[in-house]
Amino acid sequence: MSNQLFSVWRPAVSVAAVVVGLSACGGNPAVAHDDSALRNINTLVVIYAENRGFDNLYGLFPGANGIPGVNSSARGNVNPQVDVDGAVLPVLPPTWGGATVPGQSKVVTQAQSAGLPNKPFRIESTEGLGLDSSIITRDLVHRFYNNQMQIHGGKNDQFATYSDAGGLSLGYYDGSNMAMWKLAQQYTLADNFFMGAFGGSFLNHQYLICACAPQYPHADQSPAKGGISRIDVDANGQFVRLTPAVGSPKSTLDGPQKYINDGTLTPADAKGMFYAVNTMQPAYQPSNVAPAVTDGSHLFADANNASTLPPLTQTNIGDLLTAKGVSWAWYAGAWNETSATASGSRKFGVPMPNFQFHHQPFNYYANMDPVTHAAYRAEHLKDFDSSFLQDAAAGKLPAVSFYKPQGNLNQHSGYADVASGDAHIADVINKLRQSPQWSHMLIVVTYDENGGFWDHAAPPKMDQWGPGTRIPAIIISPYAKKGYVDSSLYDTSSILRFITRRWSLPTLDGIALRDKAIAAQGGQPLGDLSNALVAQPQ
Repeated sequence: MSNQLFSVWRPAVSVAAVVVGLSACGGNPAVAHDDSALRNINTLVVIYAENRGFDNLYGLFPGANGIPGVNSSARGNVNPQVDVDGAVLPVLPPTWGGATVPGQSKVVTQAQSAGLPNKPFRIESTEGLGLDSSIITRDLVHRFYNNQMQIHGGKNDQFATYSDAGGLSLGYYDGSNMAMWKLAQQYTLADNFFMGAFGGSFLNHQYLICACAPQYPHADQSPAKGGISRIDVDANGQFVRLTPAVGSPKSTLDGPQKYINDGTLTPADAKGMFYAVNTMQPAYQPSNVAPAVTDGSHLFADANNASTLPPLTQTNIGDLLTAKGVSWAWYAGAWNETSATASGSRKFGVPMPNFQFHHQPFNYYANMDPVTHAAYRAEHLKDFDSSFLQDAAAGKLPAVSFYKPQGNLNQHSGYADVASGDAHIADVINKLRQSPQWSHMLIVVTYDENGGFWDHAAPPKMDQWGPGTRIPAIIISPYAKKGYVDSSLYDTSSILRFITRRWSLPTLDGIALRDKAIAAQGGQPLGDLSNALVAQPQ
Protein backbone atom coordinates (compact mmCIF):
# COMPACT_ATOMS: atom_id res chain seq x y z
CA MET A 1 0.00 0.00 0.00
CA SER A 2 1.35 3.38 -0.94
CA ASN A 3 2.30 5.78 1.82
CA GLN A 4 0.89 8.66 -0.19
CA LEU A 5 -2.36 9.79 1.41
CA PHE A 6 -5.22 11.82 0.05
CA SER A 7 -7.86 13.48 2.20
CA VAL A 8 -11.27 12.55 0.83
CA TRP A 9 -14.49 14.44 1.12
CA ARG A 10 -15.68 15.19 -2.40
CA PRO A 11 -18.54 12.99 -3.69
CA ALA A 12 -16.52 11.86 -6.73
CA VAL A 13 -13.94 9.90 -4.72
CA SER A 14 -14.62 6.20 -4.23
CA VAL A 15 -14.32 4.28 -0.98
CA ALA A 16 -12.67 0.85 -0.94
CA ALA A 17 -12.20 -1.60 1.88
CA VAL A 18 -9.23 -1.81 4.13
CA VAL A 19 -7.16 -4.92 3.58
CA VAL A 20 -7.80 -7.06 6.62
CA GLY A 21 -5.40 -9.95 6.25
CA LEU A 22 -5.73 -13.61 5.51
CA SER A 23 -8.68 -15.87 6.17
CA ALA A 24 -8.97 -17.09 9.72
CA CYS A 25 -8.26 -20.71 10.45
CA GLY A 26 -11.19 -23.06 10.04
CA GLY A 27 -11.69 -26.65 11.03
CA ASN A 28 -14.53 -28.31 9.15
CA PRO A 29 -15.95 -27.53 5.71
CA ALA A 30 -18.16 -24.48 5.93
CA VAL A 31 -21.17 -26.00 4.18
CA ALA A 32 -22.50 -29.51 4.68
CA HIS A 33 -23.65 -30.98 1.39
CA ASP A 34 -26.39 -33.15 2.89
CA ASP A 35 -29.64 -31.20 3.14
CA SER A 36 -31.37 -33.69 5.42
CA ALA A 37 -30.40 -31.95 8.67
CA LEU A 38 -31.25 -28.52 7.35
CA ARG A 39 -34.65 -29.70 6.08
CA ASN A 40 -35.55 -30.88 9.58
CA ILE A 41 -35.66 -27.25 10.74
CA ASN A 42 -39.10 -25.68 10.45
CA THR A 43 -38.64 -22.81 12.90
CA LEU A 44 -35.61 -20.53 13.09
CA VAL A 45 -35.20 -18.11 15.99
CA VAL A 46 -32.37 -15.57 15.86
CA ILE A 47 -31.61 -13.88 19.19
CA TYR A 48 -29.51 -10.81 18.49
CA ALA A 49 -27.55 -9.52 21.50
CA GLU A 50 -25.13 -6.59 21.58
CA ASN A 51 -21.53 -5.56 21.36
CA ARG A 52 -19.28 -8.40 22.45
CA GLY A 53 -16.25 -9.87 20.71
CA PHE A 54 -15.60 -13.60 20.91
CA ASP A 55 -12.52 -13.30 23.11
CA ASN A 56 -14.37 -10.84 25.37
CA LEU A 57 -16.84 -13.53 26.51
CA TYR A 58 -15.52 -16.89 25.29
CA GLY A 59 -11.77 -16.37 25.17
CA LEU A 60 -11.32 -18.99 27.93
CA PHE A 61 -13.78 -21.54 26.51
CA PRO A 62 -12.16 -25.03 26.46
CA GLY A 63 -11.56 -26.33 22.95
CA ALA A 64 -12.26 -22.98 21.29
CA ASN A 65 -9.89 -20.64 19.50
CA GLY A 66 -9.61 -18.38 22.51
CA ILE A 67 -6.96 -16.03 23.79
CA PRO A 68 -3.42 -17.16 22.90
CA GLY A 69 -1.24 -17.66 25.93
CA VAL A 70 -4.31 -18.12 28.13
CA ASN A 71 -6.40 -20.73 26.33
CA SER A 72 -4.48 -23.87 25.31
CA SER A 73 -6.78 -24.36 22.31
CA ALA A 74 -5.94 -20.96 20.83
CA ARG A 75 -4.71 -20.51 17.31
CA GLY A 76 -2.62 -17.53 16.25
CA ASN A 77 -0.88 -14.89 18.33
CA VAL A 78 -1.54 -11.79 20.38
CA ASN A 79 0.14 -8.82 18.78
CA PRO A 80 1.04 -6.04 21.23
CA GLN A 81 -0.90 -2.84 20.78
CA VAL A 82 0.93 -0.15 18.83
CA ASP A 83 0.66 3.63 18.92
CA VAL A 84 -0.29 6.03 16.15
CA ASP A 85 3.28 5.94 14.82
CA GLY A 86 3.45 2.13 14.90
CA ALA A 87 5.67 1.92 17.99
CA VAL A 88 4.75 -0.69 20.58
CA LEU A 89 2.98 0.92 23.53
CA PRO A 90 4.85 0.55 26.84
CA VAL A 91 1.52 0.10 28.64
CA LEU A 92 -2.14 0.25 27.69
CA PRO A 93 -3.72 3.71 27.65
CA PRO A 94 -6.03 4.57 30.55
CA THR A 95 -9.74 3.96 30.11
CA TRP A 96 -10.58 7.54 29.21
CA GLY A 97 -13.27 8.99 31.44
CA GLY A 98 -13.13 6.00 33.79
CA ALA A 99 -14.16 2.40 33.30
CA THR A 100 -17.61 2.52 34.92
CA VAL A 101 -20.79 4.44 34.23
CA PRO A 102 -22.40 6.57 36.98
CA GLY A 103 -24.51 4.78 39.56
CA GLN A 104 -22.58 1.52 39.74
CA SER A 105 -21.77 -0.15 43.04
CA LYS A 106 -18.08 -0.03 42.18
CA VAL A 107 -16.21 2.81 40.48
CA VAL A 108 -12.96 2.62 38.52
CA THR A 109 -11.64 6.04 37.59
CA GLN A 110 -9.45 6.94 34.65
CA ALA A 111 -6.43 7.21 36.93
CA GLN A 112 -7.13 3.81 38.50
CA SER A 113 -7.26 2.21 35.04
CA ALA A 114 -3.86 3.50 33.95
CA GLY A 115 -0.66 1.50 33.56
CA LEU A 116 -2.04 -1.93 32.68
CA PRO A 117 0.44 -4.16 30.81
CA ASN A 118 0.18 -4.16 27.03
CA LYS A 119 -1.80 -7.38 26.68
CA PRO A 120 -5.35 -8.68 27.15
CA PHE A 121 -6.54 -8.67 30.76
CA ARG A 122 -9.39 -10.14 32.78
CA ILE A 123 -11.80 -7.36 33.67
CA GLU A 124 -12.83 -9.09 36.93
CA SER A 125 -9.33 -9.75 38.18
CA THR A 126 -7.47 -7.56 40.65
CA GLU A 127 -4.71 -7.34 38.05
CA GLY A 128 -7.31 -5.95 35.67
CA LEU A 129 -10.14 -3.63 36.78
CA GLY A 130 -11.77 -5.72 39.50
CA LEU A 131 -15.21 -5.37 37.89
CA ASP A 132 -17.51 -8.38 37.73
CA SER A 133 -20.08 -8.97 35.00
CA SER A 134 -22.89 -7.28 36.96
CA ILE A 135 -21.14 -3.89 36.68
CA ILE A 136 -21.91 -1.68 33.68
CA THR A 137 -18.68 -0.49 32.09
CA ARG A 138 -18.43 2.58 29.91
CA ASP A 139 -19.17 2.30 26.20
CA LEU A 140 -16.40 1.96 23.64
CA VAL A 141 -16.33 3.46 20.15
CA HIS A 142 -17.60 0.97 17.57
CA ARG A 143 -17.87 2.63 14.19
CA PHE A 144 -17.29 1.70 10.57
CA TYR A 145 -13.93 3.30 9.89
CA ASN A 146 -12.60 2.94 13.44
CA ASN A 147 -13.10 -0.83 13.31
CA GLN A 148 -11.01 -1.09 10.14
CA MET A 149 -8.25 1.00 11.71
CA GLN A 150 -8.27 -1.18 14.83
CA ILE A 151 -8.09 -4.40 12.80
CA HIS A 152 -5.07 -2.91 11.02
CA GLY A 153 -4.79 -5.40 8.18
CA GLY A 154 -5.58 -8.37 10.41
CA LYS A 155 -2.96 -7.64 13.09
CA ASN A 156 -5.62 -6.40 15.54
CA ASP A 157 -2.94 -4.26 17.17
CA GLN A 158 -4.56 -0.82 17.21
CA PHE A 159 -7.70 -1.44 19.22
CA ALA A 160 -6.43 0.60 22.15
CA THR A 161 -5.10 3.39 19.94
CA TYR A 162 -8.26 3.92 17.93
CA SER A 163 -10.68 3.55 20.83
CA ASP A 164 -12.18 6.39 22.82
CA ALA A 165 -12.03 4.01 25.80
CA GLY A 166 -8.31 3.25 25.62
CA GLY A 167 -7.17 0.13 27.46
CA LEU A 168 -10.69 -1.16 28.23
CA SER A 169 -10.81 -2.45 24.66
CA LEU A 170 -8.36 -5.25 25.64
CA GLY A 171 -10.53 -6.49 28.52
CA TYR A 172 -12.22 -9.89 28.65
CA TYR A 173 -14.33 -11.89 31.10
CA ASP A 174 -14.07 -15.38 32.53
CA GLY A 175 -17.45 -16.48 31.20
CA SER A 176 -17.44 -19.94 32.77
CA ASN A 177 -20.20 -19.00 35.21
CA MET A 178 -22.48 -17.61 32.50
CA ALA A 179 -25.69 -19.46 31.73
CA MET A 180 -24.99 -19.05 28.01
CA TRP A 181 -21.53 -20.61 28.44
CA LYS A 182 -23.24 -23.72 29.81
CA LEU A 183 -25.61 -23.80 26.84
CA ALA A 184 -22.59 -23.45 24.54
CA GLN A 185 -21.07 -26.49 26.23
CA GLN A 186 -24.29 -28.41 25.74
CA TYR A 187 -24.81 -27.49 22.10
CA THR A 188 -22.54 -25.89 19.44
CA LEU A 189 -20.29 -22.88 19.87
CA ALA A 190 -19.05 -21.32 16.61
CA ASP A 191 -15.55 -19.94 17.15
CA ASN A 192 -14.93 -18.64 13.63
CA PHE A 193 -17.97 -16.37 13.22
CA PHE A 194 -17.38 -12.74 12.24
CA MET A 195 -19.64 -9.69 12.32
CA GLY A 196 -20.90 -9.13 8.80
CA ALA A 197 -19.90 -5.48 8.47
CA PHE A 198 -17.23 -3.27 9.94
CA GLY A 199 -18.37 -0.96 12.71
CA GLY A 200 -21.43 -0.64 14.84
CA SER A 201 -24.94 -1.78 15.62
CA PHE A 202 -26.78 0.26 12.99
CA LEU A 203 -24.89 -1.16 10.02
CA ASN A 204 -24.74 -4.71 11.34
CA HIS A 205 -28.49 -4.81 11.97
CA GLN A 206 -28.96 -3.79 8.37
CA TYR A 207 -26.47 -6.42 7.29
CA LEU A 208 -28.40 -9.06 9.24
CA ILE A 209 -31.49 -8.53 7.10
CA CYS A 210 -30.11 -7.51 3.69
CA ALA A 211 -26.34 -8.19 3.59
CA CYS A 212 -25.99 -4.60 2.48
CA ALA A 213 -25.21 -1.06 3.56
CA PRO A 214 -28.13 1.41 3.38
CA GLN A 215 -27.99 3.68 0.36
CA TYR A 216 -28.46 7.45 0.65
CA PRO A 217 -28.75 8.93 -2.87
CA HIS A 218 -27.62 12.54 -3.29
CA ALA A 219 -26.59 12.78 0.36
CA ASP A 220 -24.34 15.71 -0.54
CA GLN A 221 -27.49 17.71 -1.35
CA SER A 222 -29.46 16.54 1.69
CA PRO A 223 -29.90 17.64 5.32
CA ALA A 224 -27.32 14.93 6.16
CA LYS A 225 -24.52 16.37 4.02
CA GLY A 226 -22.56 17.36 7.13
CA GLY A 227 -22.30 13.67 8.00
CA ILE A 228 -20.10 12.73 5.04
CA SER A 229 -16.92 11.34 6.59
CA ARG A 230 -13.45 12.68 5.88
CA ILE A 231 -11.05 9.86 5.15
CA ASP A 232 -7.55 9.39 3.78
CA VAL A 233 -7.02 6.96 0.93
CA ASP A 234 -3.93 5.71 -0.85
CA ALA A 235 -3.04 6.19 -4.52
CA ASN A 236 -5.37 3.32 -5.43
CA GLY A 237 -8.34 4.88 -3.63
CA GLN A 238 -8.22 2.37 -0.79
CA PHE A 239 -9.19 3.46 2.70
CA VAL A 240 -6.27 4.09 5.05
CA ARG A 241 -7.62 6.09 7.99
CA LEU A 242 -10.03 8.73 9.17
CA THR A 243 -8.44 12.11 8.50
CA PRO A 244 -6.91 13.28 11.80
CA ALA A 245 -8.00 16.61 13.21
CA VAL A 246 -5.50 19.35 13.94
CA GLY A 247 -4.38 18.84 17.52
CA SER A 248 -5.14 15.12 17.64
CA PRO A 249 -2.76 13.56 20.21
CA LYS A 250 0.52 12.34 18.76
CA SER A 251 0.31 9.37 21.12
CA THR A 252 -2.76 7.53 22.32
CA LEU A 253 -1.24 7.64 25.82
CA ASP A 254 -2.04 11.35 25.82
CA GLY A 255 -5.71 11.00 24.94
CA PRO A 256 -8.16 9.52 22.42
CA GLN A 257 -7.62 10.33 18.76
CA LYS A 258 -9.61 13.10 17.07
CA TYR A 259 -10.80 13.32 13.47
CA ILE A 260 -12.01 16.03 11.14
CA ASN A 261 -15.29 14.21 10.58
CA ASP A 262 -16.05 10.65 11.65
CA GLY A 263 -19.55 10.95 10.22
CA THR A 264 -22.55 8.79 9.50
CA LEU A 265 -21.97 8.50 5.75
CA THR A 266 -19.27 7.34 3.38
CA PRO A 267 -18.00 9.59 0.64
CA ALA A 268 -19.66 8.71 -2.67
CA ASP A 269 -18.48 5.63 -4.51
CA ALA A 270 -17.54 5.48 -8.19
CA LYS A 271 -21.24 5.50 -9.12
CA GLY A 272 -21.94 8.53 -6.97
CA MET A 273 -23.78 6.62 -4.25
CA PHE A 274 -23.41 7.43 -0.56
CA TYR A 275 -23.94 4.82 2.16
CA ALA A 276 -25.06 5.15 5.77
CA VAL A 277 -22.52 3.25 7.88
CA ASN A 278 -22.90 4.80 11.33
CA THR A 279 -26.10 5.39 13.27
CA MET A 280 -28.91 7.19 11.51
CA GLN A 281 -32.57 7.17 12.51
CA PRO A 282 -35.60 5.55 10.85
CA ALA A 283 -38.10 7.74 9.04
CA TYR A 284 -40.93 6.07 10.97
CA GLN A 285 -41.69 6.11 14.67
CA PRO A 286 -40.38 4.87 16.99
CA SER A 287 -37.38 7.01 16.11
CA ASN A 288 -34.95 9.16 18.02
CA VAL A 289 -36.06 12.01 15.74
CA ALA A 290 -39.33 13.67 16.71
CA PRO A 291 -42.06 14.28 14.14
CA ALA A 292 -42.17 17.54 12.21
CA VAL A 293 -44.45 20.12 13.79
CA THR A 294 -46.83 19.66 10.84
CA ASP A 295 -47.16 15.90 11.44
CA GLY A 296 -50.34 15.53 13.43
CA SER A 297 -50.19 11.75 13.20
CA HIS A 298 -46.94 11.53 15.18
CA LEU A 299 -46.08 8.47 13.09
CA PHE A 300 -43.08 9.84 11.20
CA ALA A 301 -39.68 11.32 11.97
CA ASP A 302 -38.88 14.80 10.72
CA ALA A 303 -37.46 14.25 7.23
CA ASN A 304 -35.50 17.51 7.44
CA ASN A 305 -33.50 16.35 10.41
CA ALA A 306 -29.90 15.47 9.50
CA SER A 307 -30.17 12.16 11.42
CA THR A 308 -33.20 10.86 9.51
CA LEU A 309 -32.40 8.28 6.85
CA PRO A 310 -34.81 8.34 3.91
CA PRO A 311 -36.91 5.15 3.67
CA LEU A 312 -34.94 2.27 2.17
CA THR A 313 -36.01 0.26 -0.86
CA GLN A 314 -33.20 -2.30 -1.11
CA THR A 315 -34.37 -5.93 -1.03
CA ASN A 316 -34.19 -7.57 2.39
CA ILE A 317 -34.77 -11.09 3.64
CA GLY A 318 -38.29 -10.20 4.76
CA ASP A 319 -39.21 -9.29 1.18
CA LEU A 320 -37.97 -12.65 -0.08
CA LEU A 321 -39.74 -14.62 2.65
CA THR A 322 -43.00 -12.78 2.01
CA ALA A 323 -42.76 -13.39 -1.73
CA LYS A 324 -42.28 -17.12 -1.07
CA GLY A 325 -45.18 -17.24 1.41
CA VAL A 326 -42.92 -18.03 4.38
CA SER A 327 -44.02 -16.47 7.68
CA TRP A 328 -41.62 -14.21 9.57
CA ALA A 329 -41.52 -11.52 12.27
CA TRP A 330 -39.15 -9.20 14.12
CA TYR A 331 -39.93 -9.22 17.86
CA ALA A 332 -38.48 -6.42 19.98
CA GLY A 333 -38.45 -5.82 23.71
CA ALA A 334 -40.46 -2.70 24.64
CA TRP A 335 -41.73 -2.28 21.05
CA ASN A 336 -45.37 -1.61 21.95
CA GLU A 337 -44.53 0.68 24.82
CA THR A 338 -42.07 2.74 22.82
CA SER A 339 -44.33 2.80 19.74
CA ALA A 340 -47.15 4.45 21.67
CA THR A 341 -46.53 7.82 20.02
CA ALA A 342 -49.83 8.92 18.53
CA SER A 343 -51.42 9.01 21.99
CA GLY A 344 -48.62 11.22 23.27
CA SER A 345 -47.78 8.71 26.01
CA ARG A 346 -44.04 9.10 25.58
CA LYS A 347 -41.61 11.88 24.90
CA PHE A 348 -40.06 11.50 21.47
CA GLY A 349 -36.48 10.32 21.48
CA VAL A 350 -36.78 8.86 24.97
CA PRO A 351 -36.57 5.05 25.05
CA MET A 352 -39.07 3.15 27.20
CA PRO A 353 -37.35 1.25 28.75
CA ASN A 354 -33.90 1.60 27.24
CA PHE A 355 -35.26 0.86 23.76
CA GLN A 356 -32.71 1.40 21.01
CA PHE A 357 -34.31 2.88 17.90
CA HIS A 358 -31.51 1.94 15.51
CA HIS A 359 -31.75 -1.73 16.51
CA GLN A 360 -34.99 -2.13 14.51
CA PRO A 361 -33.72 -2.61 10.93
CA PHE A 362 -37.01 -3.37 9.19
CA ASN A 363 -38.44 -0.07 10.48
CA TYR A 364 -36.15 1.73 8.03
CA TYR A 365 -37.86 0.28 4.95
CA ALA A 366 -40.49 1.96 2.78
CA ASN A 367 -42.77 -1.07 2.91
CA MET A 368 -43.10 -0.50 6.68
CA ASP A 369 -44.74 2.91 6.21
CA PRO A 370 -47.21 3.16 9.11
CA VAL A 371 -49.91 4.67 6.91
CA THR A 372 -49.62 3.07 3.46
CA HIS A 373 -48.46 -0.34 4.74
CA ALA A 374 -50.01 -0.48 8.20
CA ALA A 375 -51.22 -4.08 7.90
CA TYR A 376 -47.89 -5.41 6.63
CA ARG A 377 -46.13 -3.54 9.41
CA ALA A 378 -48.39 -4.96 12.11
CA GLU A 379 -47.93 -8.48 10.76
CA HIS A 380 -44.13 -8.39 10.91
CA LEU A 381 -43.05 -5.91 13.60
CA LYS A 382 -44.10 -7.29 16.98
CA ASP A 383 -43.59 -6.86 20.70
CA PHE A 384 -41.67 -9.32 22.87
CA ASP A 385 -43.74 -9.01 26.04
CA SER A 386 -47.16 -9.25 24.43
CA SER A 387 -46.38 -11.64 21.57
CA PHE A 388 -43.11 -13.60 21.47
CA LEU A 389 -43.36 -15.86 24.50
CA GLN A 390 -47.10 -16.35 23.96
CA ASP A 391 -46.53 -17.36 20.34
CA ALA A 392 -43.75 -19.72 21.40
CA ALA A 393 -45.86 -21.35 24.12
CA ALA A 394 -48.75 -21.79 21.70
CA GLY A 395 -46.54 -23.20 18.95
CA LYS A 396 -47.37 -20.25 16.71
CA LEU A 397 -43.98 -18.67 16.08
CA PRO A 398 -43.48 -17.86 12.40
CA ALA A 399 -41.01 -19.91 10.39
CA VAL A 400 -38.37 -17.19 10.81
CA SER A 401 -38.30 -15.09 13.99
CA PHE A 402 -35.82 -12.44 15.05
CA TYR A 403 -35.76 -11.39 18.70
CA LYS A 404 -34.11 -8.17 19.87
CA PRO A 405 -33.87 -7.79 23.67
CA GLN A 406 -34.56 -4.32 25.07
CA GLY A 407 -31.52 -2.24 25.92
CA ASN A 408 -30.91 -3.15 29.54
CA LEU A 409 -31.02 -6.86 28.64
CA ASN A 410 -28.86 -6.89 25.50
CA GLN A 411 -25.34 -6.78 27.15
CA HIS A 412 -24.32 -3.49 25.47
CA SER A 413 -21.57 -1.63 27.36
CA GLY A 414 -22.57 1.81 28.54
CA TYR A 415 -26.14 0.94 29.50
CA ALA A 416 -26.27 -2.81 30.14
CA ASP A 417 -24.23 -5.32 32.12
CA VAL A 418 -23.23 -8.77 30.93
CA ALA A 419 -24.91 -10.77 33.68
CA SER A 420 -28.49 -9.50 33.23
CA GLY A 421 -28.54 -10.17 29.51
CA ASP A 422 -26.96 -13.57 29.99
CA ALA A 423 -29.68 -14.60 32.45
CA HIS A 424 -32.45 -13.17 30.28
CA ILE A 425 -31.36 -14.85 27.04
CA ALA A 426 -30.87 -18.19 28.78
CA ASP A 427 -34.38 -17.90 30.24
CA VAL A 428 -35.83 -17.19 26.79
CA ILE A 429 -34.06 -20.26 25.41
CA ASN A 430 -35.40 -22.43 28.22
CA LYS A 431 -38.91 -21.27 27.35
CA LEU A 432 -38.32 -21.95 23.65
CA ARG A 433 -37.21 -25.48 24.52
CA GLN A 434 -40.66 -25.98 26.08
CA SER A 435 -42.45 -24.83 22.92
CA PRO A 436 -44.39 -27.33 20.79
CA GLN A 437 -42.14 -26.17 17.95
CA TRP A 438 -38.89 -27.11 19.72
CA SER A 439 -38.55 -30.54 18.09
CA HIS A 440 -37.85 -28.87 14.73
CA MET A 441 -36.43 -25.55 15.93
CA LEU A 442 -33.03 -23.94 15.46
CA ILE A 443 -31.97 -21.10 17.77
CA VAL A 444 -29.01 -18.94 16.83
CA VAL A 445 -27.74 -16.63 19.57
CA THR A 446 -25.24 -14.13 18.31
CA TYR A 447 -24.17 -10.50 18.60
CA ASP A 448 -24.51 -7.61 16.22
CA GLU A 449 -20.85 -6.59 16.57
CA ASN A 450 -17.87 -6.50 18.90
CA GLY A 451 -18.71 -3.26 20.69
CA GLY A 452 -15.16 -1.98 20.29
CA PHE A 453 -13.63 -4.94 22.14
CA TRP A 454 -10.44 -6.55 20.87
CA ASP A 455 -10.28 -10.04 19.41
CA HIS A 456 -7.14 -11.84 18.27
CA ALA A 457 -8.55 -13.62 15.19
CA ALA A 458 -7.84 -11.90 11.86
CA PRO A 459 -11.05 -11.28 9.89
CA PRO A 460 -10.92 -12.77 6.40
CA LYS A 461 -10.54 -10.45 3.44
CA MET A 462 -13.82 -10.10 1.56
CA ASP A 463 -15.54 -6.92 0.34
CA GLN A 464 -15.72 -3.22 1.21
CA TRP A 465 -18.29 -3.74 3.98
CA GLY A 466 -16.57 -6.48 5.92
CA PRO A 467 -16.50 -8.80 7.65
CA GLY A 468 -15.35 -7.13 10.83
CA THR A 469 -14.21 -8.51 14.18
CA ARG A 470 -15.04 -12.03 15.37
CA ILE A 471 -18.13 -12.41 17.59
CA PRO A 472 -19.75 -15.26 19.56
CA ALA A 473 -22.45 -17.47 18.05
CA ILE A 474 -24.21 -20.39 19.73
CA ILE A 475 -26.30 -22.84 17.72
CA ILE A 476 -29.02 -24.58 19.76
CA SER A 477 -31.36 -27.24 18.42
CA PRO A 478 -32.30 -30.89 18.83
CA TYR A 479 -30.34 -31.20 15.56
CA ALA A 480 -27.29 -29.25 16.73
CA LYS A 481 -24.09 -31.16 17.38
CA LYS A 482 -23.73 -31.59 21.13
CA GLY A 483 -20.68 -30.35 23.00
CA TYR A 484 -19.18 -29.17 19.73
CA VAL A 485 -16.94 -26.28 18.73
CA ASP A 486 -17.60 -25.44 15.10
CA SER A 487 -14.64 -23.76 13.40
CA SER A 488 -16.34 -23.40 10.03
CA LEU A 489 -16.00 -19.91 8.59
CA TYR A 490 -19.17 -17.93 9.22
CA ASP A 491 -20.28 -14.31 9.35
CA THR A 492 -23.62 -12.58 9.94
CA SER A 493 -24.67 -13.37 6.38
CA SER A 494 -24.45 -17.07 7.27
CA ILE A 495 -27.84 -16.66 8.96
CA LEU A 496 -29.25 -15.30 5.70
CA ARG A 497 -27.54 -18.12 3.82
CA PHE A 498 -29.26 -20.65 6.08
CA ILE A 499 -32.66 -19.02 5.50
CA THR A 500 -32.03 -18.82 1.76
CA ARG A 501 -31.06 -22.49 1.48
CA ARG A 502 -33.71 -23.86 3.83
CA TRP A 503 -36.63 -22.04 2.17
CA SER A 504 -35.19 -22.01 -1.37
CA LEU A 505 -35.12 -18.24 -1.74
CA PRO A 506 -33.37 -16.10 -4.33
CA THR A 507 -29.90 -14.93 -3.34
CA LEU A 508 -29.69 -11.41 -1.95
CA ASP A 509 -27.47 -9.04 -3.92
CA GLY A 510 -25.20 -8.50 -0.93
CA ILE A 511 -24.53 -12.22 -0.56
CA ALA A 512 -23.72 -12.48 -4.25
CA LEU A 513 -21.38 -9.48 -3.89
CA ARG A 514 -19.56 -11.08 -0.97
CA ASP A 515 -19.27 -14.44 -2.75
CA LYS A 516 -17.86 -12.74 -5.83
CA ALA A 517 -15.29 -10.91 -3.69
CA ILE A 518 -14.27 -14.13 -1.92
CA ALA A 519 -13.85 -15.95 -5.22
CA ALA A 520 -11.81 -13.12 -6.72
CA GLN A 521 -9.40 -13.32 -3.80
CA GLY A 522 -9.27 -17.10 -3.62
CA GLY A 523 -10.77 -17.04 -0.14
CA GLN A 524 -12.60 -19.70 1.83
CA PRO A 525 -16.36 -19.85 1.17
CA LEU A 526 -18.69 -18.78 3.95
CA GLY A 527 -20.86 -21.40 5.58
CA ASP A 528 -24.61 -21.41 6.17
CA LEU A 529 -24.54 -22.99 9.68
CA SER A 530 -25.48 -26.42 8.32
CA ASN A 531 -22.14 -27.89 9.40
CA ALA A 532 -23.31 -27.50 13.01
CA LEU A 533 -26.31 -29.76 12.39
CA VAL A 534 -26.90 -33.51 12.25
CA ALA A 535 -29.57 -35.49 10.39
CA GLN A 536 -31.04 -37.10 13.52
CA PRO A 537 -31.82 -35.34 16.80
CA GLN A 538 -29.28 -36.01 19.54
